[in-house]
Amino acid sequence: MDSIVDALSSAYNEFVAKAAEVLEAKEQSGGRKSPKTDAALEAFRQRWELFRVACDQAEELVESMKQRIGSECLVDEATGANPRGGLGSSGIPPISAVRLEQMSKAVRWIVIELQNHAGAASGSSNHHSSAPFDARFPEDGAQ
Repeated sequence: MDSIVDALSSAYNEFVAKAAEVLEAKEQSGGRKSPKTDAALEAFRQRWELFRVACDQAEELVESMKQRIGSECLVDEATGANPRGGLGSSGIPPISAVRLEQMSKAVRWIVIELQNHAGAASGSSNHHSSAPFDARFPEDGAQ
């Protein structure tokens, strides 16, 4: 994480330095277009792109960490491994981590199926027949 923060900071500093070079070149040319201002603008554009890439990488790291923390909290809550102990804050008794993973995979599978069929015509009668939910999780049928 430190390397991403360092890269972002470096990219920002280089971006600001190139912006200053553009202003300096423009001032030296009296506000007119010149080869020096064109070169400074091109260098500025390149640094802008590099800065955007560094920002995107930092954003990806933040999103990844948010998802990881959220998943860990969900597992802790669902399995009863939260630091408060007892029932989850929702009052629902904890479930096993294995069962939670099975349900998570089932949800991902359903999302993928929905995405695959999203392009189908809305009036189409071609429905995908999949196994019932309890066929993949026998313990659901024993309730």
